[in-house]
Amino acid sequence: MFRTGPRNLITDVAGLSVGNAADARLKSGVTVVLCDEPAVAGFQVLGGAPGTRETDLLEPQNSIATIHAVVVSGGSAFGLDAASGVQAALREKNIGVEVGGFRVPIVPAAILFDLRNGGDKDWGRYPPYRELGYEAVQAATVDFEIGTAGAGTGALTSGLKGGLGSASTVLDSGVTIGALAAVNPTGSVTVGRGRHFWAAPFEIGDEFGGLGYPDPLPEDARKILLKYRDRRVGGHEEAGSTTIAVIATDAVLTKAAAKRLAISAHDGFARAIWPTHTPADGDLVFALATGRSGIELGADAAIDLFAAAGATMARAISRGVHAATPADGDLFPVWSSR
Repeated sequence: MFRTGPRNLITDVAGLSVGNAADARLKSGVTVVLCDEPAVAGFQVLGGAPGTRETDLLEPQNSIATIHAVVVSGGSAFGLDAASGVQAALREKNIGVEVGGFRVPIVPAAILFDLRNGGDKDWGRYPPYRELGYEAVQAATVDFEIGTAGAGTGALTSGLKGGLGSASTVLDSGVTIGALAAVNPTGSVTVGRGRHFWAAPFEIGDEFGGLGYPDPLPEDARKILLKYRDRRVGGHEEAGSTTIAVIATDAVLTKAAAKRLAISAHDGFARAIWPTHTPADGDLVFALATGRSGIELGADAAIDLFAAAGATMARAISRGVHAATPADGDLFPVWSSR
């Protein structure tokens, strides 16, 4: 049986902290995952509309071995500026790869589309995401808010507000795995228009309501429910969505194994969101391995780790929507209102 870590957050993985920063008027924000020490990393994109920065260096064949932080931001392509703010904050702390006498923080980033969510995006000449990235670093801690927070502040799903979710799992091997997700998909995280989450079989306790699956399944369970087919938002031809996530472990992994971990975590998207990985979503998972447990996994234990990656990610996605709170100007209701 899986069990959660003490916080049920990605920060149950030793060596990580998380910072959130947001602008309520903007209905958008930034989340940063900081590594106490440089961490082995990988990534995988399965959505059709990604927005990224510094992801090519994560491929196993490329030379950068470790990174210092990962940024998840709202704002569509404007949100990529958040990584510059994170870099600035880390440089002030003298964190980075030493290159020719300079410290260069390695900060991959990805963004989700939350421009058309009811927030005021009239920010003038420059978007605010660089400053939000800087603020997120200053706010980083092992205990952080989920739901309407950070990069999940303006997130929407089909028919409900999205949010920032996180979860953790402790395996029998002693390894901990954690997930963090900014949940803003085109599809739905609930079975039809009801309260039950697609990820129900993986729930631990009542971390997102404890409802299980509906019995019988509702007639709309098979209906393709898409965010931008809702008349309150506009036509689906203008769709922009994306779920961006981080999967992390304290196991010792190579870069190739970290990429495999990111691939496995995408299974959690498929367990928690339907449909997912669409042409309108830029779905991406970053993977981090801090190595703090000192445990190198054999083949059998590695399968358990990769299976837990999908289950933990599904739980994090559901928890983000479950924890969302209402705010002025919202286009969609929160889960708790159903």
